[in-house]
Amino acid sequence: MMKKYLFLCVVLCGMTNAYAEGVVLSDTYVADEEVDTAVVEEEPFVAPQTTETKTYASSKSDSYLGQQIKPAVKSTLANDSSDPLFLTPDNKFLSDTYFTTVDKKLRFGQFISYGINNNLALHANMLYQWDLSGKHENGFSSTELGGVYRMNHGSSTNHIISDALFGLKVWGSSHVRTPEYADSSYYAGLRFGRQYTGVTLAGTVKSTWVFDDARGLSYLDFIPEAYFRFKYDWRAGIGLDIRKSTNTQFLENQEWLNLKLLRQYGNTQYVGHIDYEFEGEEYQFGFDVKILF
Repeated sequence: MMKKYLFLCVVLCGMTNAYAEGVVLSDTYVADEEVDTAVVEEEPFVAPQTTETKTYASSKSDSYLGQQIKPAVKSTLANDSSDPLFLTPDNKFLSDTYFTTVDKKLRFGQFISYGINNNLALHANMLYQWDLSGKHENGFSSTELGGVYRMNHGSSTNHIISDALFGLKVWGSSHVRTPEYADSSYYAGLRFGRQYTGVTLAGTVKSTWVFDDARGLSYLDFIPEAYFRFKYDWRAGIGLDIRKSTNTQFLENQEWLNLKLLRQYGNTQYVGHIDYEFEGEEYQFGFDVKILF
């Protein structure tokens, strides 16, 4: 009997130890899982910080490079050939092909200007008239040879720009009795004004002397102008040409209102204009194509 009790005690002790070891092993396994899980949870917490920092540095670098690569904006005044104070730049050509209609007459012309330097530009101008009124005043105008000399470019202290104008007209047609088509004439003048980003204000005073066999006269032109620059390369101008003649038998006093609207594409301008003369109540319509080479 005693041997049975000892045998049962030994068996119970063994089972107790086995259970205890199982519990310990189970706790150890759970603890290991918790440790491993904790380690895994720390990794995504660190990784996003590193990724965001790299992305931020890359975006700033790209932005900086984009600012460096971006080309400089071209000045809107450098190629605005319809500006009242425009001077053909050094070693550049300006071509102005134009036509007008007034008093049943069609006029076609070509103007070419070349910049000698940033102070002087020389030009040539010729006009042809086709008379539809039956008076047969057809022919070429006198060929104009002239120039513009810039006396003051403007500075930080003095913003006024001033130019001297001069020219000579020769070889005019005797069949066309207007000052623009006279046999010979010459002129001199002064223009001045100020250029702003969106507007140019200018004024011109010009005196012309006409000499031929039938006429002898001179006349003065006073021309105030305002020229506006809008978005998308649209431009508009308004001016008043007050002309006073010394011989009203050949040339009456005139007052012209000049309006123009144009669109610019690079160095090319398409200009449409309408002019009204108050004394004679005449209208003049015209279209120009200006190209700066």
